[in-house]
Amino acid sequence: MAGSAKIDALGQFHLTSGLGAMGHAMGFANSNQMMVVAAGLILFTLAIALRQSAVVPGRMQGVAEMTYEFVHHMVIDTAGAEGKKFFPFVFTLFSFILVGNLLGLFPYFYAFTSQIAITGALAAFVFVLTTAVGFWYHGLKFLKLFSPPGMPVWLLPLLIPIEIISYLSRPISHSVRLFANITAGHVIWEVFAGFMLMLAGSFGAAGIVAAIVPLGLNIAITGLELLVAALQAYVFAILTCLYLHDAIYMH
Repeated sequence: MAGSAKIDALGQFHLTSGLGAMGHAMGFANSNQMMVVAAGLILFTLAIALRQSAVVPGRMQGVAEMTYEFVHHMVIDTAGAEGKKFFPFVFTLFSFILVGNLLGLFPYFYAFTSQIAITGALAAFVFVLTTAVGFWYHGLKFLKLFSPPGMPVWLLPLLIPIEIISYLSRPISHSVRLFANITAGHVIWEVFAGFMLMLAGSFGAAGIVAAIVPLGLNIAITGLELLVAALQAYVFAILTCLYLHDAIYMH
């Protein structure tokens, strides 16, 4: 029981100053630092990859082009041809979240997407943008989104409040989905890693042999976390495209 107290699965999410005393004075936490690192990595990678656009692309150029085409097709297939105008925004959002998720898998790095304040801010920005797009395209007619066509008039007093609540809950579900998946994965990862070290350090040779099981599970979880990192960036981006589709076409 004493050994289990050493496993602090939530300690990895503690916010600390990102720039020492200066960061503390500025309110610049390690999560902010990782966001700057993620943005810098994306810009640096794209700059290097596209510095020399070759007919036969190299590895970095190939990755950049595949990512571009993947997001481009996702935007057109989900948000329609008109949604192509918002491709730069969706590409930036997808890349930022993907790199942020992946950074959190490295030692001494911080998964800023495990903070509900950050995922909530991203989701709130998407919500405000898509709502503004809806009013920009349709004016007050955008409010018809809350009144599905073909519904009997007597059902509207019940249906409209449900549609409004569903619409207003979008940023909540949008942000919690990303935050919860990243947080849960890192907690499980930390628990199995701590359990492995506890066995290896407390029970001698037998403990080292027994630690092979949580070690194998941790390796499997690492692969799963890589998949989750990419999948959650994709889910966040494709939901953004779906919301843009609703705002543009209202159906």
